[in-house]
Amino acid sequence: MRKIPVYNHPAAGWSALIQSSRVLMDYKAFLRGSRSVFSSNQPNGGFDCPGCAWPDHNSYKAIDVCETGIKVLASETTLRQADAKFFAQHSVTELQSYDGHKLELAGRLTEPLYYDALQDRYIPISWEKAFSKIAKQLHKLSSPHEAMFYTSGRVTNEPAFLYQLFVRLFGTNNLPDCSNMCHEPTSVMLGKQLGVGKATVVLEDFEKANLILMFGQNPATNHPRMLEMLAYCHDQGCRIISINPMREQGLSRFRNPQKVTHMVAGGSAPMVDEVVQIQIGGDVALLTGLAKWLIENDKLDTDFINEHTSGFEALRAWIQAQIWEDIERGCGIKQSQIIELATLVAESSATICTWGMGITQHTQGDDNVAMITNLLLLMGMIGVEGAGASPVRGHSNVQGDRTMGIHERPAKTLLDSLQSVFQHPMPQEHGYDVVSGAKAMMQGKIKAFVSMGGNYSVAAPDSKAIQQAFTHNELNVFVATKLNETMLYPGQNNLILPCLSRTEQYITSKGEQFATIEDSMCQIVRTQGSLKPISDDLKSEAQIVAGIAKAYFGNQSKIDWDKMAEDYDLTRDYIAQAISGFENFNYRIRQNKRGFHLYHAARHRQWKTDSGKAQFEVPKHPITYVVDEMNKANNADLTKLQPEQKQKIWQLTSVRSHDQFNTTIFGYEDRYRQTDRRDILFMHPDEMKRMNLKVGDKVMISRKDAEGNIRNLGPLILSEMDIAANAVATYYPECNDLMDLDSHSTESLTPSYKSVTVLLEKVA
Repeated sequence: MRKIPVYNHPAAGWSALIQSSRVLMDYKAFLRGSRSVFSSNQPNGGFDCPGCAWPDHNSYKAIDVCETGIKVLASETTLRQADAKFFAQHSVTELQSYDGHKLELAGRLTEPLYYDALQDRYIPISWEKAFSKIAKQLHKLSSPHEAMFYTSGRVTNEPAFLYQLFVRLFGTNNLPDCSNMCHEPTSVMLGKQLGVGKATVVLEDFEKANLILMFGQNPATNHPRMLEMLAYCHDQGCRIISINPMREQGLSRFRNPQKVTHMVAGGSAPMVDEVVQIQIGGDVALLTGLAKWLIENDKLDTDFINEHTSGFEALRAWIQAQIWEDIERGCGIKQSQIIELATLVAESSATICTWGMGITQHTQGDDNVAMITNLLLLMGMIGVEGAGASPVRGHSNVQGDRTMGIHERPAKTLLDSLQSVFQHPMPQEHGYDVVSGAKAMMQGKIKAFVSMGGNYSVAAPDSKAIQQAFTHNELNVFVATKLNETMLYPGQNNLILPCLSRTEQYITSKGEQFATIEDSMCQIVRTQGSLKPISDDLKSEAQIVAGIAKAYFGNQSKIDWDKMAEDYDLTRDYIAQAISGFENFNYRIRQNKRGFHLYHAARHRQWKTDSGKAQFEVPKHPITYVVDEMNKANNADLTKLQPEQKQKIWQLTSVRSHDQFNTTIFGYEDRYRQTDRRDILFMHPDEMKRMNLKVGDKVMISRKDAEGNIRNLGPLILSEMDIAANAVATYYPECNDLMDLDSHSTESLTPSYKSVTVLLEKVA
């Protein structure tokens, strides 16, 4: 298929600066937000930008924040307030008609609120009464397992530790978090194969890489701070290959706002050498082709394989059984092109594989991560400089929350350690993740829901059904800075508890406090807001957890929750005792402006796996899985198509716009995709021509879910994108009702947002 240049300008540059300034003004945050820009990602009193989890470099810059980060800061520092006056003017029923962007612009939450069903409005409530109501409802539950405690990656380490401690002392491991919906296959498979479910690289490894393979990523929109590193690596001679069904326009060239030659003279830097435009869900097939050629041509690191790995013979037998016809059919790439890429892999002395949710959010997401890891193991690219596995997380502390114990399937070692430190039995039964928790709520098994950040119902599949389930709960509690859709489907008792943002000061009787986060590459760094809180009635997340815990346990608790919430040094002392790798936490976090790197055993070629070695894994799904699913749909009752109409079956993937962060919608413009609306279906123009369609046509997409129900989305407006054949894309989270809770990866249970077989039909 021909390339289509839609957006010909470099990423970032003037357009990013202009857009960032506009957003700051739209949010009425120009002064507060601009001040935060200069504090973002700065050492010694700065805060870690909540916009992504990309690490900070050793060489700090005066301004170290991207366009996405500035939009997040505008959202946090806005002077707009969703206060008592706002809720007095707007009923909950009225607010249900607002889209995500309109709710976002309502402003910061400023005081605790309780839903009054008679008025159909949120009304103010004192903190003391709010905590008392929560405790009362939790005590009414027949079992602790009837409550679920969700967490977003915006929560820093110290309150996350307090939160999981309260939940486990309460008596359950029902601790789902946003990891369940994004990088859970990464955590599960890297944990199984390498012993640690995290990146094996540090940021400086990128500077020493010879080859970077980027799978399923769009950093220009989702983590733009990565662009500067990619441009630097390319300038040093590193080959960078993007493997993606979409040719993302923001990955062609980068205009660095820090360089005068770029901003004044119009210069820019190239980033990606080539785009391997596989079909949606074709990653395992492509990786199988690479491995097949490397094995058959004896291009492996046999010394590493023999000394450090287990399971190679089983993987080799499986790969040798795969035929090139199926490999080509599975990934949509010709054998000759696969061999060219395999040759680059064979010639590289230092290869980094980096990936995003384009790898993990598939039914075969576990297989995708396993095969990336298999490739690195075949070439001995774990535990050497300039090489390794680099999953890029989206939210700034989603990895840190897991490290702190926010996990529905905790390791026994963690539970044993917590039990030893706090001298209290810990629940052993695995809890609910996002998917199983949503199902349990729909079935009435969950009666109380507490959310520490996030927008659970909108982020998860089957959003409308989950929202309906919320209305039957006995208790819903939302700790947040902003209003979102999930809060608008109240049950018997519904409370909103406003908290401090990452940019605001947290001052207690023990003085000004700082917190910590863990980035995508296992670096623990400080974060400390400097702005005056927008309201005097805000509490920190730790204070809110402490307030709930005190109200629930009363005098029965041996833990001084207030002291831990008021003094983060004390909390860190407990973390140092309970969480492996955090010994001397308070000392180490103060010794280096960049914090410290958590010890990663696999980085040192020490394997904490069941076999005691790095583990090759054989994929569980056929390499033609997605193609087979499309063929099944051709024959399903859903389509009732004649053979000549089979091209109406497509593989749909979801994307985020450039004016978006997770489920937060800052605006309607998607600059790199040249659209200013969200009811869009993207398709390659060659495919439009083949289907006798054109830009602007209205289409409906539909699919049959696991229970045989027909789900519809649309009408959507057709727009151009350089996307693979037989593939279409639309925006997340608007497409989530098309998804169902039964379509997920096998072991990690991550929903299949990136690969859904659909029927497309033109409508008048």
